[in-house]
Amino acid sequence: MKKQVLIYSLIIATAATTRLVPHAWNFAPITAVAIVAAIYLPLTQALVLPLAIRFVSDAIIGFFSWPLMLAVYTVHLFGAVMGRWAKAHKTSTRILLAPVVSAGVFFLVTNFAFLYPNYSHDWSGIITAYANGLPFLRGTLAGDVIYTATFVGVLESVWAWQRNKMLAIKLVR
Repeated sequence: MKKQVLIYSLIIATAATTRLVPHAWNFAPITAVAIVAAIYLPLTQALVLPLAIRFVSDAIIGFFSWPLMLAVYTVHLFGAVMGRWAKAHKTSTRILLAPVVSAGVFFLVTNFAFLYPNYSHDWSGIITAYANGLPFLRGTLAGDVIYTATFVGVLESVWAWQRNKMLAIKLVR
């Protein structure tokens, strides 16, 4: 239970702070929250936590069009799928690959939903929509990787420190 409290505290404090202060475009922790929650928490909580954080912060910052919101919220849940994949064989490679794949899926889905309606509905329009969305990919990719690595690194470090502290106490007794 202590682990869950630490996870919730770290995730909620970071997500609330970083979504509400000025930041680079798409450099946000929501998908990382989904990934990390799916690694360490039950699946239901891993699905609800990022959506709740996103919804509350959107209520403060401002909502946007419902079709785009549906795409954004849905694709954040893909982060939970990638978190479960990383949890299956928790290695640093999988933990770093999960946010990279998630950022790519986020880019593909949200740029199609947001930009495609504004361009011609042919290959030229699709390519133009994605090309115009490329500046946002950098923030998404950096945010997802950095936040995921930071969350996992902090959590694993705290737990390793606690294990070592308990081992030292046992050795002294």
